[in-house]
Amino acid sequence: MPEKNVPVTPVDRTRPGVQKHILVCGGTACVASNSVKLQEAFQKALEDNGLSAAVKLIQTGCHGFCENGPIVTIYPENTFYVHVKAGDAKDIVEQHIMKGEVVESLLYMDPVTETRVETNDEVPFYKKQVRRVLARCGLVDPENINEYIAMDGYQGLAKALTMEPQAVIDEVVASGLRGRGGAGFPTGKKWQFCRNAPGDKKYIICNADEGDPGAFMDRSVLEGDPHSVLEGMCIGGYAIGADEAYIYCRAEYPLAIHRLEVAIKQAEEIGLLGNNILGSGFNFKIHIKKGAGAFVCGEETALIASIEGRRGTPSPRPPFPANSGLWGKPTNNNNVETWANVASIIRNGASWFNSIGTKTSPGTKVFALTGKINNTGLAEVPMGITMREIIFEIGGGIPHGKAFKAVQIGGPSGGCLPEAMLDTPVDFDSLSGIGAMMGSGGLVVMDEATCMVDVAKFFVTFTQAESCGKCAPCREGTKRMLEILVRITKGQGTRRDFDLLQDLANNIKLSALCGLGQTAPNPVLSTIHYFGDEYKAHIENKECPAGVCADLLHYVISDECKGCGLCARNCPVHAISGQPKEKHVIDPQRCIKCGVCMSKCPFKAVKKA
Repeated sequence: MPEKNVPVTPVDRTRPGVQKHILVCGGTACVASNSVKLQEAFQKALEDNGLSAAVKLIQTGCHGFCENGPIVTIYPENTFYVHVKAGDAKDIVEQHIMKGEVVESLLYMDPVTETRVETNDEVPFYKKQVRRVLARCGLVDPENINEYIAMDGYQGLAKALTMEPQAVIDEVVASGLRGRGGAGFPTGKKWQFCRNAPGDKKYIICNADEGDPGAFMDRSVLEGDPHSVLEGMCIGGYAIGADEAYIYCRAEYPLAIHRLEVAIKQAEEIGLLGNNILGSGFNFKIHIKKGAGAFVCGEETALIASIEGRRGTPSPRPPFPANSGLWGKPTNNNNVETWANVASIIRNGASWFNSIGTKTSPGTKVFALTGKINNTGLAEVPMGITMREIIFEIGGGIPHGKAFKAVQIGGPSGGCLPEAMLDTPVDFDSLSGIGAMMGSGGLVVMDEATCMVDVAKFFVTFTQAESCGKCAPCREGTKRMLEILVRITKGQGTRRDFDLLQDLANNIKLSALCGLGQTAPNPVLSTIHYFGDEYKAHIENKECPAGVCADLLHYVISDECKGCGLCARNCPVHAISGQPKEKHVIDPQRCIKCGVCMSKCPFKAVKKA
């Protein structure tokens, strides 16, 4: 649902004979939950009831509320259905469309009030959101340019083409927009560098190489509202004097790439891309470059090398891409979410954009909520909101009544923050002040059953595998950090290991060539800082407080055992023995510590020791 005070005109789909619209979410998460079959079922139900002309069936992009997909919305009444299956299509058509009766069982159930709500305005997940970047996602058909135009699409470009290029940059500078890819560098300042750089050929790049574990913000924008990115890039190209652009998107995003291809073709066909755009004399061509999935190619110099057909490894800076980038020409690179903000800034003005957020971090930020949280999905919130509000009010808190333990913000480059930090404002400067970073917007929530040493090992495993190997601090340093973390989680760590781990992490931060290596130690340093007692338990007591590290874990059967035999029958390695109605025992030599016995025991007699 669009922000209520934002001048975004809702798409008007009124046409002769059409009475209602059925919007089916077609984002990747819902597609994975069979929304394609759902759409086919709706089509059949409409045909069977002679409603194909009176009811328009539309596939949209991601609504954001992925935990409850597939999502279906009925307009104009805005009825919001969740967890809709192909078998439900007939009921919705025959009961809701034909009789005007809401299908109660498919409405969202508010877990607090235990009542069902009819519209997404009433769903707690959406109440604190301010949807600017995501304003059209879930509302428009991303493969129909007319629906984008109907919601004020390309008005920002039309306005920009009546302005001087420097005036466009000045507006972006005044807005305070900072790059949403991680570092938060001022976007207008970056554009100014590129515009001032000498050269008759300049390039624009959109970095859509979204590689953080648990991150899917850029993918959802490209799938749900691709024209917002194309329009922003067009405006940026006009402002800096570029006539050619590349969208670098990982090949693992086939749906996003398909919708970009459709959007580019449609924009070219009606003169919004290509030569002499809107009769202005401005030419702009956009290409798509598919990345092979290397995490390091999210770093701009490695990305540029990959577009050029070279191995994707970072290069020392200076020169910066603004002076010598793609094929040695001045190049401006921003990520998907940054470009998606540009058109609305030009259309509505800088003061509109920075009317929310904080003084140094204006606007909104899209976060991907994953991990141990009830409401997984995408949330767009004003900068300055607290982590507590995001996790417990929008995200719905921790499942199964477990306690919150930590949140990883910023992906492999970010830090793990404890509960004491939950009231910190979420903005670039506040997060950096507590040893974390905004990153691209991945938010991984962890509960009390999470081992923080194991978490650090997970992220270092990722960054070590994704290191390009060009510089020794990252290539060798991440490998040594991983070796130490493995020793600690196996119960073989020493105090010297603990000290060496911190020294390595600090030195890698200072000496690695690119952002991957410089930020790879962040999960280690933040877990040591906030959860040092867990490292101490692993090293000194040879135990894992969370009961996660298998080498430090033992299962025993207590006197509560009734001898039902369920544990023995389900043990995959036959490590449990005992007579019926008598206490059973576990052979520690054969036990593989899979935990199946504990999960199957109806008497909770199997314990971790």
